[in-house]
Amino acid sequence: MQTTFANVTKRTTDWQSVNWRRAYRIVRNLRQRIFKASRTIDWRRVRNLQRLLLKSYANVLLAVRRVTQINAGKRTPGIDKLLVKTGPAKAILVDALKQQLPWKPVPARRVYIPKSNGKRRPLGIPSIIDRCLQAIVKMALEPCWEAQFEPTSYGFRPGRSAHDAIARIYVTAKVTNRKKWVLDADIAGCFDHINHEFLLQQVGNFPARGLIAQWLNAGYLERGVFHPTESGTPQGGIISPLLANIALHGMEAALNITRCAQRCVKRTVTSVIVRYADDFVVFCDSKAEAEQAQANLQRFLRLRGLALSEEKTRIVHLSEGFDFLGCQVRHYPSRNTRTGWKLLIKPAKRSVMAFREKLRQTFKRLHGSNAQCLIKVLNPIIRGWANYYRGIVSSQTFQKLEYYIFWKLRRWISKTHPNKSFSWRDRRYWANHPAYPGSQWSFVDKDTDMVLYRIGYTRIQRHTLIQGDASPDNPDFQDYFKQRGKQPVQLGEYPKAVQRVIRLQHATCLHCGQSLFNGEDIHVHHKVPRCQGGTNHTSNLVAVHLVCHLQLHR
Repeated sequence: MQTTFANVTKRTTDWQSVNWRRAYRIVRNLRQRIFKASRTIDWRRVRNLQRLLLKSYANVLLAVRRVTQINAGKRTPGIDKLLVKTGPAKAILVDALKQQLPWKPVPARRVYIPKSNGKRRPLGIPSIIDRCLQAIVKMALEPCWEAQFEPTSYGFRPGRSAHDAIARIYVTAKVTNRKKWVLDADIAGCFDHINHEFLLQQVGNFPARGLIAQWLNAGYLERGVFHPTESGTPQGGIISPLLANIALHGMEAALNITRCAQRCVKRTVTSVIVRYADDFVVFCDSKAEAEQAQANLQRFLRLRGLALSEEKTRIVHLSEGFDFLGCQVRHYPSRNTRTGWKLLIKPAKRSVMAFREKLRQTFKRLHGSNAQCLIKVLNPIIRGWANYYRGIVSSQTFQKLEYYIFWKLRRWISKTHPNKSFSWRDRRYWANHPAYPGSQWSFVDKDTDMVLYRIGYTRIQRHTLIQGDASPDNPDFQDYFKQRGKQPVQLGEYPKAVQRVIRLQHATCLHCGQSLFNGEDIHVHHKVPRCQGGTNHTSNLVAVHLVCHLQLHR
């Protein structure tokens, strides 16, 4: 019996000739249809569309591309020690997945990463096959729940980020608002203790419900010893964040927060919640209401096998302040305002100290390296931290860190050249670079003209809060997210010509139509090759993904 597959044009996949624009369009249209059917509560149509998406050849292609090229763990194997790197190997993987043969998930590989409090966070790394299957299942399950999630949930959702959560807190915590008491809460071991039965009950009659149940019970392997998993979802799996959001859905109802038909909170509501995955804060009118909210959430979490962390959960007034997602939110006394107070959101002291310690360890590790190596390692670290905190009150913190990095560089130079004079060292490493005009103290590698990113020159740029319950899966918000994707991005790590090309393209790959900053390597393609007289002028350059660049040359 020959099996038929949705949207299949060839029996054998040629990875270098895949029509990615068409594949993205097919999956996007199916997700939007699932979202629309979920909003109209047509569950029969939702399940039929989910089955269609699970069988879609385009969905398999995007899943393999995401797992093998986009995700941060693309070079991290599971217990099978299998990695897929080449185009032919990816094509074989696609052909194997599209046959939809019976599959029993294998245990995850347990690894540990350090946490900010000194402890270690356990991660479960699934095999490549399981990761691809999870990406396929997530693509079909996610749009249904995107139509149901609360607008104040921002963690691990398409089109939303931690910056949106901070922007929402900025709106909620204004000094003119009445809600001055905050329940700063954290769930103890959220990913490790979610009740499987409750989670599967929430998933309902989803077509791939049995496969999700097998992933939850697959267990993990640590030092050659198998450990069963009777609760929780393994951190490190592609579908785990979505399952955690599904399990925590309904917090607003537990706090008696009701919304109008337009999905707006009614004015009579005494509590407002802002949640990012398992971290959340609840703003209340009084301390008594905050205590009542804590009791309500304890009952809410108990049904899911969870509980609030006694160490990290506390009730504070905004004049005391609290930390959330690495930022400190607090009301400060002010003589220049009508209320006598002002709201400031700054980088948390703990985050600054952790960043300084990371820089210190990096300088220590790179002792004996040359300037080019030092700049290559430090630039992504410094620029990434600055880009995360550039949307809040960070100018003073950036200046202090600039001073700290300057003296760490002076110490690194003196250790590298102990027998050279101060004037020789200054001439060798410090210069006036075009990237930072007006200052002669830029750390430059004179051989390659590479310059170290100066965090003190980072401009503060406020993040635009996402509109209400807007979702990329909602067809009514297509134009909204196209405009939102055209917001300026940080391009300091690229040459000036490449920066101009990316801005002209609005950070979109002209070959596949997706964002250039999806995690893949960005290449510059010459429309007219150099060997045929093409130049490096902006009009002859196109910024594309690596896989798209290979297709263009083929």
